Amino acid sequence: MKKKIAKATLDVWDNPFPKRDYTIDISFPEFTCLCPRSGYPDFATIKILYVPGGKIVELKSLKLYLNSFRDAKISHEGATNVIFSELKKTLKPKKLEVVGDFNARGNVKTVIRVCM
Repeated sequence: MKKKIAKATLDVWDNPFPKRDYTIDISFPEFTCLCPRSGYPDFATIKILYVPGGKIVELKSLKLYLNSFRDAKISHEGATNVIFSELKKTLKPKKLEVVGDFNARGNVKTVIRVCM
């Protein structure tokens, strides 16, 4: 499984209703990455909300892609923006919002919201 996570890419499917605007709301409550300064783990819920264009993301590939961050030393802002950019590039959605809702650490809670 570790090799699959390391090689994870986002797979897409054709949108079965491309002429209809509808919302896909995905929540990934077990996101982890590493603080780039301390190396300590950061935990978050990643929320993805999008109105698809011609493509939708295949959920298993999304899960593996999000799990690929678990050993990455990346900031909260960096992780959320990278996820947003990759989804935007791959899906070309009509609307996209990615929220990184990070657990409090050191009595500080961070929520990063990137949208178009």
